[in-house]
Amino acid sequence: MNFKKPKFWDQSSISFWSILLFPFSLVFLLASLIIKISKNQKKFSIPIICIGNIYVGGTGKTPLTSEIFKILKSSGKNPGFIKKSYSYLSDEMTMLKKIGKVFYEKNRIHAIKKLILEGYDVAVLDDGFQDFTVKKDLSILCFNSKQLIGNGLLIPSGPLRESFDSILRANCIVINGDKNLEFENKIKKIFKKEIKIFYSKYKIKNIENLQNKEIIAFAGIGNPSNFFDLLKENNLNLKKTYSFPDHHFYSQKDFDKIIGDNVSKIVTTEKDYYRMNDEQKKNCYCVLVDLEIENKDEFINLIKSKL
Repeated sequence: MNFKKPKFWDQSSISFWSILLFPFSLVFLLASLIIKISKNQKKFSIPIICIGNIYVGGTGKTPLTSEIFKILKSSGKNPGFIKKSYSYLSDEMTMLKKIGKVFYEKNRIHAIKKLILEGYDVAVLDDGFQDFTVKKDLSILCFNSKQLIGNGLLIPSGPLRESFDSILRANCIVINGDKNLEFENKIKKIFKKEIKIFYSKYKIKNIENLQNKEIIAFAGIGNPSNFFDLLKENNLNLKKTYSFPDHHFYSQKDFDKIIGDNVSKIVTTEKDYYRMNDEQKKNCYCVLVDLEIENKDEFINLIKSKL
């Protein structure tokens, strides 16, 4: 889905547009509730681990999904990825395929059944927190510390796929970015019991190829500004940025605009790189990142406890 997020979604105060669209958010909420109560959850013979969000896009689901896959492999398990089949998600599927087998269908239950038939013993869902047909053994919710829940309203008044209290279905929370005690307390007030909250950060793997260069960066992801901030936080010489809608496929016109600037490096995210053709890839550099999880041993033990 080629979609550029409205700026008012992340404003701290409620905007005119949020108020205007609020009746449609109520319709969205009603439709979501009907779907939720009308579905029967299917329990499977293998553990189902779900990495999801309630904020639309840009929360770091796919990198965390990949990291969990590696943890499972190192624990002696044989995991496979589950991804709902949408053509606009080809970039995410390509990233996951580099690491392990991806099973994708329009219906996640069908994909999980195929995974089991082929001898895999853990299903790792990249997204699916809002899929009420699948019984999960571990649900992990992702947030980004820069956006958190935006203005706190449901689509289309705000960026939330569900109301904030839906986090009660989660077993743990992973926040990508800086520590935020105020947000932690907001979470704990809803749970009224202990909930594990972990923090993660991105580390640029190939930073030596970007240092001492003039850089132009472009991105078509949920929150392009987060990618640009990562470059700045690593003291890279960022001269100009271009933002595109999430899952954007680049035209020659897009590239003509970007490469018209005379700089040493034109860089983009790994997701964006997989949406370009071979000729376009020649003109830009892919920034690769590792996901580092604080208190990782505790995080690993939590995953192992659900296997």
